[in-house]
Amino acid sequence: MTGAADKGRPVDEQGIFAQRHPSAPKEDLGMSGLPEPDKTGRKHKRRRSKGKSAGGVPSQSAKELAGARSSGAAQSSRKIIPPVYAALDLGTNNCRLLVARPSRRGFRVVDAFSRIIRLGEGVSTTGILSEAAMKRTIDALQVCSKKMQRRAVKRSRLIATQACRVAGNADEFIERVREKTGLELEIIDQETEARLAVSGCASLLEPNSSGALVFDIGGGSSELIWLDLRNQQSPSRNSLKDRLAAQSSISCWTSLPIGVVTISEKFGGHDVTPQIFEEMVLYVMDLLEGFEQKNQIAEQLMSGNAYLLGTSGTVTTLAGIYLGLSFYDRRKVDGCWLKSIDVRDVSRVLVNMSFEKRAAQPCIGNERADLVLGGCAILEAIMRMWPCDRLRVADRGLREGILASLMAEDNVGQSRQRNKAQRNRRER
Repeated sequence: MTGAADKGRPVDEQGIFAQRHPSAPKEDLGMSGLPEPDKTGRKHKRRRSKGKSAGGVPSQSAKELAGARSSGAAQSSRKIIPPVYAALDLGTNNCRLLVARPSRRGFRVVDAFSRIIRLGEGVSTTGILSEAAMKRTIDALQVCSKKMQRRAVKRSRLIATQACRVAGNADEFIERVREKTGLELEIIDQETEARLAVSGCASLLEPNSSGALVFDIGGGSSELIWLDLRNQQSPSRNSLKDRLAAQSSISCWTSLPIGVVTISEKFGGHDVTPQIFEEMVLYVMDLLEGFEQKNQIAEQLMSGNAYLLGTSGTVTTLAGIYLGLSFYDRRKVDGCWLKSIDVRDVSRVLVNMSFEKRAAQPCIGNERADLVLGGCAILEAIMRMWPCDRLRVADRGLREGILASLMAEDNVGQSRQRNKAQRNRRER
C-alpha cells in the first residue's frame, strides 16, 4: 500500500495528483530541492584572467574574445537534455507511475500518476483477478501509457507485485494489458520487491545507526528487511550508486502473505471494534514469529542505535494525521520521525472512529477508510514484535528504487563524473 495516503491530496479529472502530490514535477528526490549554485560565471572569470598580460604573455584581442564567446554560446545552445525514465508499480491496491530525468544528485521528477485500482480485490478468496478489477486497472494503465508517450520515455520498468504473483489468471491479464495499452508488465518476486524498496528509501538511512528494520505494508503482502548498517561504506546514500549499494546491508528479509486488502477482507474493514483490531494484531504476530526466532532482530534493535523505517502508505497516513495536516503534504511527511507511543495513539483514535469519520479524515478518504485499520493492525504487530521508540516515515519506495537501478545501469552518474573530470582538466 505504498503511498496509500495519496487519497488525501487534490486530484484533477484524470486522477492525477496536483502540485502537492509527493512526486510532483520538478522535485529532486532525496535532496534538498534547492537549485545547484551556478559556478559558470566564476569559471569564465578564471579563464579570462589567464588571458590578460602577465609575465610577458600577450592578452587576447577583442576579436578573439568575441569569437570565444560566440563559440561558447553555440555550445550552450546545444546542451544535451538528459533522457527520461519511467517506473511503474502496479500493486494490489494502487497503480503508481513516476517519470524522471537524471539530475546532478539523483533524479528530478517530471511527471507522476497515482490511482487506487484494487486489482487484488477478492483474490484471497477466489484465486483470480476479477473482471471489474482488471478493467479498472487497465483504465489507469492507459493513462500511464499516454503520459510515458507524451514524455518520450527512453527506458522504463513496469512491475506488478503480489496480486499478480498469486492470481491464477495473471498471464491473461498481462496479455490484455499489452494489447490495450502497449505496456509490458513484469511480475517480480518478493526478494526483488524487498531490494527495490531498500534502494528507494536508502537516502533516509541514518549515517550513525547500527541498523534499521525497513518494512513496506502493501495491499496483498508486506515485506520486512533488516539492514545491518554497522559497516556501511557510504553513509550519505545520495548518489544513484550509493542507493543501490544499500542493498549490500541487507542481513535478512521476509515477505508476509498479508496486506491491507487481504487482512481487511479476512476480518472486515468497515466496522472494526477494538476486539476485532486486537484479533488482527495477534494474527499478524503469529506470521512474524518465525522470522524473529530465526534472526533475533529484537535483541539487535534494543542493543544498538537502530530504528524502524516504514515505506508504506500506512505510516504516511498515520504521520499526516499525527501532524494534523488539512491536506497531505509530502514535504512534511517524508523523512519525519515519529515516536511509537504517538503512532499507537493515532491508531487508537482511528479504531474508535466510525467508518464515516475515518473517511472524513483528509489523509484517508472514502476509498481507503475500510483499509486503513488493517494497515494499523499490521504496523502494531510489527511494533510489538520489535519494540523501538523511533520510527522514520518514508514517502518513497519501489518506484524510486526502480529509477535508481535503471539510471545506474546506464552509468548516468559515472558519465557525469567523467565529464566533470574532463572539464576540470581542460580548465587547468
